[in-house]
Amino acid sequence: MAREFANEGYLALAVDLYGGKVASASDDARNYMKQVDPKIATDTVASWVAWLRKHKRGNGNVATIGWCFGGGWSLNASLAAPVDATVVYYGNVAKKTAQLRSLRGPVLGHFATRDKWINQKMIDGFEAAMKSAGKEYESHWYEADHAFANPTQARYDGTDAKLAWQRTLKFLKKHV
Repeated sequence: MAREFANEGYLALAVDLYGGKVASASDDARNYMKQVDPKIATDTVASWVAWLRKHKRGNGNVATIGWCFGGGWSLNASLAAPVDATVVYYGNVAKKTAQLRSLRGPVLGHFATRDKWINQKMIDGFEAAMKSAGKEYESHWYEADHAFANPTQARYDGTDAKLAWQRTLKFLKKHV
């Protein structure tokens, strides 16, 4: 996906939170996610945000984006090092109002109606917390399953993935 953003003219960086490990099966990915140390990951994403903000080929504006586990970390990165825009594709956004106060830019969320993990209850709580914190938020729901935008998954939905991508690019163009 970093290459896709680069193709759109963005300076793009893919952050590794797994310490160089590459999952070849979903069980491996789950194990790697569980092994991520939140303190180290927070330092890692905040450091890369600072690096991107100062990069000579950038314009000083930074956005974070992620899918699933990375979607939750997109939000975490934006909380640790406030950015100009945040995009979350079906990531864990279970946050309290006080946690969201450090957000600087708006948040765009893409969620799936048939997702049993990142579900309506979680998103409703997040939206209420964002409103209470006075933060700008936009969400879109798709008649799809978790991972609907991941072409390597059986749950991939090309139509919804394309629409989410178009909405993401429009959001980024406006905010970064």
